[in-house]
Amino acid sequence: MLVAAGCSPGSSGEDGPFAGQEVDWRTCYDEQQVGELADWGADPDWLEILQCGTVTVPLDHDRPDGTLLDIALIRAPATGPAEEHRGSLVLNPGGPGVSGIEMLDFPFFGDDVRAAFDLVSFDPRGVGESGGFACGDQYVMDDALQRIAGIDPADLTDVELQPLEDAARRYAESCTEAVGEEFLAHLGTVNVVRDLDVIRDALGDERLSFVGYSYGTHIGALHAQMFPERTRALVLDGAVETELSNAGVALDQVAAHQNTWDMFVAHCTAGVEGCPFAEPGPAPEGADGSGADARMGELMAGLDRDPAEAEGIPVDGATLLRMIGMELYYEESWGYLAELLVALGSDDEEGTARHLGELYDNTFGKYKDVDPEDVDPRMEHQDANAVFTAVNCADRADPEDVADYRDAADRADGLSPLFGPALVWEQLPCAYWPESEEAPTGFTAPDAPPIVVIGTVGDPATPYAWAEELAEQLETGVLVTYEGAGHTLYGKGRSDCVDRPVDAYLLTGEVPRTGLTCPRT
Repeated sequence: MLVAAGCSPGSSGEDGPFAGQEVDWRTCYDEQQVGELADWGADPDWLEILQCGTVTVPLDHDRPDGTLLDIALIRAPATGPAEEHRGSLVLNPGGPGVSGIEMLDFPFFGDDVRAAFDLVSFDPRGVGESGGFACGDQYVMDDALQRIAGIDPADLTDVELQPLEDAARRYAESCTEAVGEEFLAHLGTVNVVRDLDVIRDALGDERLSFVGYSYGTHIGALHAQMFPERTRALVLDGAVETELSNAGVALDQVAAHQNTWDMFVAHCTAGVEGCPFAEPGPAPEGADGSGADARMGELMAGLDRDPAEAEGIPVDGATLLRMIGMELYYEESWGYLAELLVALGSDDEEGTARHLGELYDNTFGKYKDVDPEDVDPRMEHQDANAVFTAVNCADRADPEDVADYRDAADRADGLSPLFGPALVWEQLPCAYWPESEEAPTGFTAPDAPPIVVIGTVGDPATPYAWAEELAEQLETGVLVTYEGAGHTLYGKGRSDCVDRPVDAYLLTGEVPRTGLTCPRT
């Protein structure tokens, strides 16, 4: 919500003009909403305890008398006795652009943490109920990407790239037209951190306890740099890189996707009968998985010739790969992903349809029941996840010459023919983005208390190397390693070896032992 009405980095919370707010908490969901969410697997008893409210922040913290924003909050009150209450534990699910309000529709953490803390999350500025928006014609971008799909990036001519350049430029212009240059200029993480300190103060906490996943690690680490004296405990799970351009980040992510794909292929060939990537006899010495990539290419080409159906919708090779890329985030679902590929590789039409339907529902299920008549025609082609692009473009210094993106796409193609160039090309709107306040780089948060950084060896979205780098960069950083795969894991019941010491850190301040490495479960 925008209300017509910056402070310095250190004046947003307890000593600024937006200090001293009290949140007017109210019940989040009525009976009908509880029933609808329960249909998606949410626990009605959990939903009924959730409380919602808002805090007010300035769009520009250096201009507190200017435009104001209402930041939406959600809270699950602590379940333990008052004398054991340790204040609030603020959460961010990542993205950028993922709703913190929706995050708390499902429980997090074990009984001890939920007993001690109010769990609080929020929609950052530009997300969901905090001024969420859509802009940019994603259909035009996708169409331009399809035109160059399969062409070696190094061979692309300026003429062949022109439609993609035009689409990316128009995407950026559309977002400026939709919400204004000033709004886009203040969407970056440095302003989210200033908002977070206002939230901390409104919650009545002298110091922040925080768990950030993925992009949320950037928010937490930057809070430690900007407000170290107001930081109590930070858990940063799935660290993001803070120094590179968006194209550079995409290159690292392409390599991470390929690494996780290779781990999945190893899982499939070692333990799944009929795995289409298995070769007769022992694997040859030095095998690099390229045979599996080629076989996957054959399966995708088969779907391009003769698409399968999922939920009555045709699925070609590109759609399958998109769904697989998403499913690599969840190691626990690799079993049915392998079963799908077994069925597809053995021309089992019935099995393919069944497993493909499960995968499609898991990836796109929340959108399949949307009535087209309920969609505003003016919004039909606009990107509902535009805030993801907007925050990333605001935060980082990006090249403005399409040749730089072509070079990066060529490197991505070499890193992973399966997952390569498209992820780089998707960053091209940043070349035309309006100027903004970039997030600081090279920060070390020397005055912050100990900070726990969690890294997963097979994380496809935030490479394990990023967690190593952040833990080393932060002077008080402590690294916890999980040897499995998937994107983030703390508090989700996937590893007691990770959860127990991190719980203890949040509850008592006791830091996990140096070098803690947890086996794959």
